[in-house]
Amino acid sequence: MSFRKDFLWGGATAANQFEGAWNVNGKGPSCSDMCTGGSHTVSKRITRTIEDGIFYPSHEAIDFYHRYKEDIALFAEMGFKVFRFSIAWTRIFPTGMENSPNESGLKFYENVIDECLKYNIEPLITISHYEVPFALTEKYNGWASREVIDLYMNYCEAIFTRYKGKVKYWLTFNEINSATMPIGGFLSQGILNEGTTDFTNQVDIPKLRFQGLHHQFVASAKAVKLAHEIDPSYKVGCMQLFATMYPFTCNPDDIVMTQKDSRVMNYFCGDVQVRGEYPTYMNRYFRENNIEIKMEDRDLEILKDGCVDFYTFSYYMSICVSSDPENASTGGNILGGAKNPYLKSSDWGWQIDPKGLRYTLNEIYDRYRIPMMIVENGLGAYDKKEINGNINDDYRIEYLKEHIEQMKEAVEDGVDLIGYTPWGCIDLVSASTGEMAKRYGFIYVDKYDDGSGDLSRNRKKSFYWYKQVIESNGEKLENIETVLA
Repeated sequence: MSFRKDFLWGGATAANQFEGAWNVNGKGPSCSDMCTGGSHTVSKRITRTIEDGIFYPSHEAIDFYHRYKEDIALFAEMGFKVFRFSIAWTRIFPTGMENSPNESGLKFYENVIDECLKYNIEPLITISHYEVPFALTEKYNGWASREVIDLYMNYCEAIFTRYKGKVKYWLTFNEINSATMPIGGFLSQGILNEGTTDFTNQVDIPKLRFQGLHHQFVASAKAVKLAHEIDPSYKVGCMQLFATMYPFTCNPDDIVMTQKDSRVMNYFCGDVQVRGEYPTYMNRYFRENNIEIKMEDRDLEILKDGCVDFYTFSYYMSICVSSDPENASTGGNILGGAKNPYLKSSDWGWQIDPKGLRYTLNEIYDRYRIPMMIVENGLGAYDKKEINGNINDDYRIEYLKEHIEQMKEAVEDGVDLIGYTPWGCIDLVSASTGEMAKRYGFIYVDKYDDGSGDLSRNRKKSFYWYKQVIESNGEKLENIETVLA
C-alpha cells in the first residue's frame, strides 16, 4: 500500500526559532525572546529584562522575517505540498492585551501565506508555539491565570478572520503536553515562578502547570468552535509531543510504571482534546499529587463541544521505563528515560527508533480514529561543510528513510496518515538548548552559536533526496549518488 495521492509532504518550523526580527514593526517580546543562548551541557537562562552584551538566539534567529520569499522558494523547489509554521502571538498583539491587532504583523503573515499559495503549498499554522507574550507572564504568570483564555480568543478571532479562504489547517498549541513536565511551565505556558533563572531547572509548582493546562484545553476547545463558525472549511487539530515508552524488562513493576507514565505524558492531553473529557485515570494522579483543577460551570461542556478535527504529533525517539533507578539513563525531547540496548543514539543522546514510529502511529490511531499527521520528526546533528561547500548529510537521509519506511508500514496497517512535515526543514535555533549547532534542516544556514554568520542558505544532500521522495510520493527512498555543488 502506498501513501494517499494527496499526501501532504512538507516541513515544519516555529516563529520563535527562525523568524528573528524580534522587535520589528511593533512586535512585542515573547517568553522565548527572554532566553539566552545555551548548549547541550549548559542550560539557557531566563531573564526578566534584556541584558546588555548577552546573546539571545531568537532575536535574529535565521531572519526568515526578511528572507521568507527566498526560503519558501527553496521549499517549493523541494516540492513541498504543505509548510507548517507558527504565528508569533506578539507580532499580532505585542503584549497579548491590546484591543486591536497590529496590522503590520497581520500583513506579514498574509504575505507569507500568499507566497506559499503562489507555489501551491498548503499553510499549516500553529497558533501558539512556545512563545507566550512575556507581558502575560509578568501580569498573569502566563496560562496559570484564566484571564489568558479570552486574550487567546481575541488573537484567534483576528487570525481566523484575516486568513479566511487562504488557510485550511490550524493547530491550537504546540506540544501542549510538554506542560505535564516541569520544563513545560515556562516553555509552553509562560509560567515563571519566583526564583527561576535556569530554563532546565525551573522552580516548579505542579498545580499551576496543570491548572494552566486546563485553561489551554478550554481555549483550544473554544478556538475549534470559533474556527468552524468563521469558516466551516477550517480544520483544527491538536499537537502532542509523543515520547514512546517501552517497559525496560518484563518485570510487572516496569509494565505498570510504563502505563502510568505514558498515560500522563502521552495520552492525557490527547484524550481531553480528541474525546472532549478528562480521562478517569487522572483522578488518582491529581489526588496523589495534591492537584485540584478549578473549573467553571460550563467548562466540561465547552471541552465536549470543541473536539479537534485531526491529531498531530512530534516523534523523534523512544525511551524505556525502569522501576530500577540504577539503570543507565539517556536524554530526549523534554523527557529522558532508561537506555534501550537495542538502539543507537544521535549526537545529543536521543535514541533512534524508526519501528517505534509505526508502533506509535498504530497506538494513537487505534485510540482516536481520526486523521493523523506527523508534524515533527528529524535528526539533530552536527553538519559540516566540505571544501567545495557541499553538506553530505547521509546520516540524516538514513534516519528519515527508515522512518518513512515505517510510516508506509503503518499505512498498510490501516492508519489514516495524511501528512508528514519533518522538523526544522531549514536550520533553526533549538528550542531546548538555544543552539544552532544542533541542525535538522535540508537547508544549511550560515549561522553559529556565538551569533556569527552571514545567514546564507545552502542546499544539503538531503535537500535533493527529499525532493526525490516527494516527487515519487514516498516510493523512491534510496540515497542519491551525488549532490550538486
